[in-house]
Amino acid sequence: MTTIAAWPARAETWLDERGKGAWIVATVLAFILFWPLGLALLAYMIWSKRMFAGRCGKSRHHDRSWAQARRHGFRSSGNTAFDAYKADTLDRLEREQDEFEAFLKRLRDSKDKSEFDQYLDERARAARDQDGESEAKDEGRGAY
Repeated sequence: MTTIAAWPARAETWLDERGKGAWIVATVLAFILFWPLGLALLAYMIWSKRMFAGRCGKSRHHDRSWAQARRHGFRSSGNTAFDAYKADTLDRLEREQDEFEAFLKRLRDSKDKSEFDQYLDERARAARDQDGESEAKDEGRGAY
């Protein structure tokens, strides 16, 4: 009797291991075979928040360790020397990337400054030319 009562828990675990897609397939099949069963399975998925969870049945610890492994760029290979080399290389690459981004920022800043200085020079030159033209007109009027 306990094995018969335990099958829903085993089925739930089996579906959780396979993810949200397995739950969706099971629900669709349940609707095809017997629509009230499909409706009950859909209600259970919504009630247990399996429908909207990122991963079905995964623990928070698993999610944190996965995020940490992605942040560090790798999971342990089991070879500590290789893992240390890989970690050092990734740290070096991150430092080089930061230095390169700082270089690009300085390059953009200097380009912006040179473009702004060029704009100010052109504006000053245009103002001088306009002043020169107005002085020439004033001198021309004085000669008459």
